[in-house]
Amino acid sequence: MPIKKTLDRIPGGMMVVPLFLGCLLKTFFPDALAMGGFVTALTQASPIMAVFFVIVGAQMSFKEAPKAIWRGGVLTVVKLVTGILIGLFVAHFLGDNLFSISSLAIIAAMTNSNGGLYLALTGQYGTKTDTGAYVVTALNDGPFFTMIALGTAGLVSVPFTALLSVIIPIVFGMIIGNLDENMREFLSAGSSKFIPFFSFALGTGLTLEMLISGGVSGILLGVITTFIGGAILIISDKLSGGSGVAGAALASTAGNAVATPAAIAEIDKSIAASATIAMPQIAASTITTAILTPILVNFWVKRLQKKGIDPTIEKGNGQCVK
Repeated sequence: MPIKKTLDRIPGGMMVVPLFLGCLLKTFFPDALAMGGFVTALTQASPIMAVFFVIVGAQMSFKEAPKAIWRGGVLTVVKLVTGILIGLFVAHFLGDNLFSISSLAIIAAMTNSNGGLYLALTGQYGTKTDTGAYVVTALNDGPFFTMIALGTAGLVSVPFTALLSVIIPIVFGMIIGNLDENMREFLSAGSSKFIPFFSFALGTGLTLEMLISGGVSGILLGVITTFIGGAILIISDKLSGGSGVAGAALASTAGNAVATPAAIAEIDKSIAASATIAMPQIAASTITTAILTPILVNFWVKRLQKKGIDPTIEKGNGQCVK
């Protein structure tokens, strides 16, 4: 049975199919995942991603680190500004209603991204710099920027320990890889093997009920996030020296964005009703972008390849344009 070849034919198949399988299991057989032991351990993405971070770090040289930070910084700022501007436009010019989608839902969904999805896609289709940019893009994987955008910056902050927890494994890997070239080669051989496993784990945090409860408006929110937000991110990525793959891979909604409206409603009770409507829409956007973002990345990669560009090779390091 040609499983590998079948997955390769599906856009982002090595990530999307395991994620969808995890989602189906969580939807129809949730108790099966809670039996404990190694079965339940397979649903925990964090340990797998931690090892993946070490491997990513091992493939980066110290001289490449500033480039990764620059790329991640550009994409993070662009994603934040794009979500805020679209949200404010809807709030001030469309009566805070874009096909039943509020500015709260738009800003919450568009200003952050699914970190696991980004890592999986850049790990498969991008460069070491693209993947290493996660050190910075991880900052938008949560509600903090959304709250800042909505005027609550004085009440929340990004925990410094949360930032360190992302940086330390990557720096550890960088140290090992830069000290010993053989260790770099040894670790790099296993990078792609982790993608289907943490993708499955991420899928077990989603259910089909999320997609249904969000309705058409939630799906539309996901479409806007991936294709409108993605187009802007791709352009920004290319202008900052990338291939566009990292920008496309960032065009998603993080699962924890669902909690953002409720967190803001605790601060400002006047938006409680809007928050109740926004949450299922954001959940639907999370599911929708988990499907559409790999398709966008795959489309962009094929476009680059038709031009003779290998997006897995950093510009200036042998990338060939025929």
